[in-house]
Amino acid sequence: MKREIKTTNDGSKTLFINALNENYHSHHGALQEAEHVFIKNGLILINDYEINILELGFGTGLNVLVTINEYLKTDKNHVINYFSLEKYPINESEIKDLAYFELFDNIEFKEIYHKIHAADWEKSVEIVKNFNLKKIKCDFFELKNIDLPKINLVYYDCFGARVQPDLWEKPLFEMVSDKMNVNGLLTTYSSKGSVRRILQELNFTVEKKQGPPGKREMLNAIKRG
Repeated sequence: MKREIKTTNDGSKTLFINALNENYHSHHGALQEAEHVFIKNGLILINDYEINILELGFGTGLNVLVTINEYLKTDKNHVINYFSLEKYPINESEIKDLAYFELFDNIEFKEIYHKIHAADWEKSVEIVKNFNLKKIKCDFFELKNIDLPKINLVYYDCFGARVQPDLWEKPLFEMVSDKMNVNGLLTTYSSKGSVRRILQELNFTVEKKQGPPGKREMLNAIKRG
């Protein structure tokens, strides 16, 4: 599908799919959304020594970058293993034009950005010390056949239910739940009532949180035993 680059309201870029009339990120601010949903309401809430993150899906790689940015603020003595699923990787031209490294003050980020995108698919690659990235090229519904360690943090960042409703229904959430540890956290920009009810049926405790700029609410869900 044809994609074009657009600049969002916080100055960060996103991709827009013409055929679906859908952005990869909120037009109110791609960077703000990623930091609010997946860092403020995700990563910083996890205190485990080893954090296994599952992302659906990799997209432009922005969520990996904001995760590394937050990780580099720590003593870097804990380990992050980041597993990201993606069926339609972006191309070299899009990687170049998005230039997300320009959003960060750290001069290392240009190298980190390119290392993320150059990393081989299906292989675990250490991007910075103790931060390992494995990109997996697959359909999300192949998740049940993928061998992963128990996940304690899920970035549920699929395209919206308007364009891909099947990604917001019980079968996929069930697969995700099966990969998670008890007390693992799932965080998503969605606040749909149907999503909340599905997660509750799957034995998650669900909490509405303040949404990122331009969105009133989002969801956090803790998996119970």
